[in-house]
Amino acid sequence: YPGAKIDWVADASCADIPRWTVGIDRVIAPPLRQFKKNGKKWRDLRGILGAVRELRREPYDVAIDVHGVYKSAIVARLSRTRRRLGYAAEFLGESRAEFAYTELFGPHGDADCRHKMRLVVANALGYEIEPQETCELSIPKPAAPLAADGVPRAMLFHATSAEIKKWPQANWIEVGHALSLRGYRVQLPWGSQQEHEEAKALAAAIPGAEVLPRMSITECAQRVDAAALVVGMDTGFVHLADALGKPTVMIFTATSRPHFGVNRPGQSISVGDNGVRPPVDEVLAAVAQVTGHGAGASQGLPRDCATGDVSA
Repeated sequence: YPGAKIDWVADASCADIPRWTVGIDRVIAPPLRQFKKNGKKWRDLRGILGAVRELRREPYDVAIDVHGVYKSAIVARLSRTRRRLGYAAEFLGESRAEFAYTELFGPHGDADCRHKMRLVVANALGYEIEPQETCELSIPKPAAPLAADGVPRAMLFHATSAEIKKWPQANWIEVGHALSLRGYRVQLPWGSQQEHEEAKALAAAIPGAEVLPRMSITECAQRVDAAALVVGMDTGFVHLADALGKPTVMIFTATSRPHFGVNRPGQSISVGDNGVRPPVDEVLAAVAQVTGHGAGASQGLPRDCATGDVSA
């Protein structure tokens, strides 16, 4: 459908990412998380109501919900269309969200999360998916180059949304030491105060490591785009690194690697699994695979990686 107009509804906290996506016409961004976090203030409620009005401003041929929870189902139900597509109850994050759909997606076998979304939408709308997944993202350029000194950066996304998902600090220190010996400057992002303290503790133990400042989503994405390597937990920014074509290693400890992991030969790999913490050696071997260098710490510098607009 080369002439299709595509609108994307996303929470205001992460709406920048669909705004970077080539081919999206309009991003509608209700502040749902902020409404819940800030004690349901009137200002945030007005923002939500404004987003609903914007959603209903135009009719649609179809509304597609690949998220499968109440919030996304309600968005589909509120849209001005008679055709609303979603998963059957057994595949939904919240099974009763099925109330919003007029049609259910067809079978998708044991496909991983990303391939499943591509497959079911293609089947529902009657087109063939390309064998190779592509991501076209146009991230705003930073005001100044972020790696102008020529030293390759390795970003370590050590933080997680829950304690059960964490990988031990001692393991991160070992990985950081190994990367430092290979010529990387380790960078440590953070979001909360606790994550900031953890990042400072890691930096104190890793030679030359840098604790990054508090960043917006756009600023963090720019850092990811400037990095030569990204290693991290199953989080959004590590998925973004993979989409940008960065050498990426994703670590799993409490979620399903086959379902949520990244795996592009020569570029990204996932290690660990639900209930299985990968050892340091396995993570470093994965780094060697995605950077094209041997697993030993003395194997030299990483390969060069392009930044900017990337088709992965």
